[in-house]
Amino acid sequence: MFSGIVEEAATVKAVERKGSNVNLTIECPFANELHIDQSVAHNGVCLTVVEVLPDNCYTVTAIQETLDRSNLGLLAPGDLVNLERSMLMNGRLDGHIVQGHVDTTAECVKVEELDGSTYFTFKYSVSPEMVAKGYMTVEKGSVTVNGVSLTVCDSTPDSFRVAIIPYTFEHTNFRTIKEGTVVNLEFDIIGKYIARMAELREL
Repeated sequence: MFSGIVEEAATVKAVERKGSNVNLTIECPFANELHIDQSVAHNGVCLTVVEVLPDNCYTVTAIQETLDRSNLGLLAPGDLVNLERSMLMNGRLDGHIVQGHVDTTAECVKVEELDGSTYFTFKYSVSPEMVAKGYMTVEKGSVTVNGVSLTVCDSTPDSFRVAIIPYTFEHTNFRTIKEGTVVNLEFDIIGKYIARMAELREL
């Protein structure tokens, strides 16, 4: 379980494909605090640490299902990836409930600088089946973009906009997002449960 509060925008050091899986080696300041089997969110995707390496590096493995649903398969050495360790249950929930299970990807279609903040508009493929599962945004609701907990504005059936303050811009990989960049989306789990209950009532 995560909260969508990114700890570090870390650097991808190596990408190695093994069969249908991809091993990602990440360099970050807290790598020496990690241990094998620990869960860490990478651009919002929960992955298990499989090796802790020297020089502040560690390795995780992404399977084909994860690669199909996320932007992890697009990562290359030198790219920045947002990291968050799993939430401590005795702490404050500063973001919102994030599972680390990415639902789909979206494309950035517009970047605007407005009054000190940066507004990003994202567009994603939508279908009646996705909406029925709660894969949608609502005005002033929560959404996770590349692992960052954000508030939705200007929600449409297939797009939404978010406002990024300077601190978040500088401390996450939002500073590298431009028009055409593919990001990971996790929709609000509460909305998914409500959609599922409504679906079951019709049976």
